[in-house]
Amino acid sequence: MPTDTVPAVVVRDLTVRYGQQGAVTAVDGLHLVAEAGEVLVILGPNGAGKTSTIEALEGYRRPTSGHIAVLGLHPVGDHRQLTRRMGVMLQNGGVYPMLGPRQVIDLFAHYYPEPLPTDELLDLVALRAVAATPWRHLSGGEKQRLSLALALIGRPQVAFLDEPTAGVDPEGRLAIRAVVADLRRQGVCVLLTTHELTEAEKMADRIVILSAGRIVLEGTPQELTATSGGGLSFGAPAGLDTDALAAALGGRARVAEGEPGRYRVEGASGPAATAALATWLAQRNATLTDLTAGRSLEEVYFEAVGARALEQTAAATSAADTATKDGRRGRGRRDRDKDTDRGRGGRGRRTRREQLP
Repeated sequence: MPTDTVPAVVVRDLTVRYGQQGAVTAVDGLHLVAEAGEVLVILGPNGAGKTSTIEALEGYRRPTSGHIAVLGLHPVGDHRQLTRRMGVMLQNGGVYPMLGPRQVIDLFAHYYPEPLPTDELLDLVALRAVAATPWRHLSGGEKQRLSLALALIGRPQVAFLDEPTAGVDPEGRLAIRAVVADLRRQGVCVLLTTHELTEAEKMADRIVILSAGRIVLEGTPQELTATSGGGLSFGAPAGLDTDALAAALGGRARVAEGEPGRYRVEGASGPAATAALATWLAQRNATLTDLTAGRSLEEVYFEAVGARALEQTAAATSAADTATKDGRRGRGRRDRDKDTDRGRGGRGRRTRREQLP
């Protein structure tokens, strides 16, 4: 029987295989625990096992082996009981295209014994202004926020959010971050997948990085960046004279520009180096856009999963930016990566109907 003392999510030695005789291993002996009131962000490149893991926890993917429990319940064997206590935000909304947000929320409210009031949800996800607009005419970001509202309507104790900020404009991202923070305060366990490292760093209590179905790194955002080396990372105009900056910082300082406008300082850190950097940039009227002691999460992620994964993440970020622009013109959200697809022997993404209690 579930109790209040058990972790919200427990995964022990989870393995998920696909294909004939399990030729493809999507998740390989995964161990994971998430507590009530914790926001756990799962990162990883395409095929890392993110979606397979989440689907197993939701009860829509039967694992090959291992133990999993959500709120002390078995996701498959206790599925009907569990669906009343969990919220699922899908990659694809699965909403009737002619219905507006108010109608959709009213409809789904009938599936739960104590749903959140429709007006409260519309305000929570900032959709009251478009409450009567048909789904097919909503922007990509508005569709994402409606999908989030549907995940919250049943007052879940565990929420699985799949790429919640993809294609969402800056105002929408702030609204989603606020919702996630409020869920944490209410004691809800939130498992969130994303390719957007900035969003992960802003929302996560703890981050798990997957590669080839295994955890390669985990910790709080501060732990991951602070314990991965010294030095400084900063953003500034592209093309700065890195040799001159290194000389200004003194000692054994070395400065390198990775991608345009992103710089890494090795051999110098602390208040004196920060002050010298700021002074050098000010003398050249160059704006310092951000400054991180230690390594950035992007650098940590790159080191953990390799160059190919970084390329995939950069592509996903670029696609998210494009989708954000398209969403402002009401053209819908982009298609996002899937860890599982029909070509790998899976049955594709679960539908909105399947998540209902």
